Amino acid sequence: MISRRKLLGSAGLVVLVAALPGLFAGGDEASAANYPVTMTPEQWKKKLTPGQYAVLRQAATEGPGTSPLNGEHRAGTFLCAGCDQRLFSSKTKFDSGTGWPSFWRPLPKAIGTSTDRTLGMSRTEVHCARCGGHLGHVFDDGPPPTGLRYCMNGVAMRFVPGV
Repeated sequence: MISRRKLLGSAGLVVLVAALPGLFAGGDEASAANYPVTMTPEQWKKKLTPGQYAVLRQAATEGPGTSPLNGEHRAGTFLCAGCDQRLFSSKTKFDSGTGWPSFWRPLPKAIGTSTDRTLGMSRTEVHCARCGGHLGHVFDDGPPPTGLRYCMNGVAMRFVPGV
C-alpha cells in the first residue's frame, strides 16, 4: 500500500522534473537546427527576457493562467517573441480552459512540429518555423474545423492588434 507521504513525494518529484527545462531533451535543440533566424545562446539571452529564453530556447513551460495573452480578444496577430514570425490569427483563438492561449490553426508556413518524448510521454511539439523557438504543443482535442488545440506559451509570443 502506498502512503500519502510517498504519493505526495512522488508528485513533488514529477513537478520538479517538469520545471527543469530541457532536462531530458539534450539542451538547446532549437539552436541545433538550420533556421533562417539564428543566434548564439548569448545573443538570445540579450534579446529575450529570462522567461522568454527559458521557453523559446530551452523548451520550458510557463505556469497556467499566467499569460496576459489569455485575455487578449482583440482582432490581430500573435507573433513569435523571438523573431516576429506571424504565428496565429486572433480569428483562430479560443478559450480551451487550460490556462494557456489556444488556437485551432496556425498561419500558413508559420510553425514546424517535432516529436517531444520528454518526461516519458510522446507529444507533438510546436516550434517557430523561422527561429526554431519552442512555442508549446498541439493536441487533437480542439474545436472544429480542425479538431486541433495548439496550446501555446504566451511568453513565447507577442500580440499586434489589427495586423
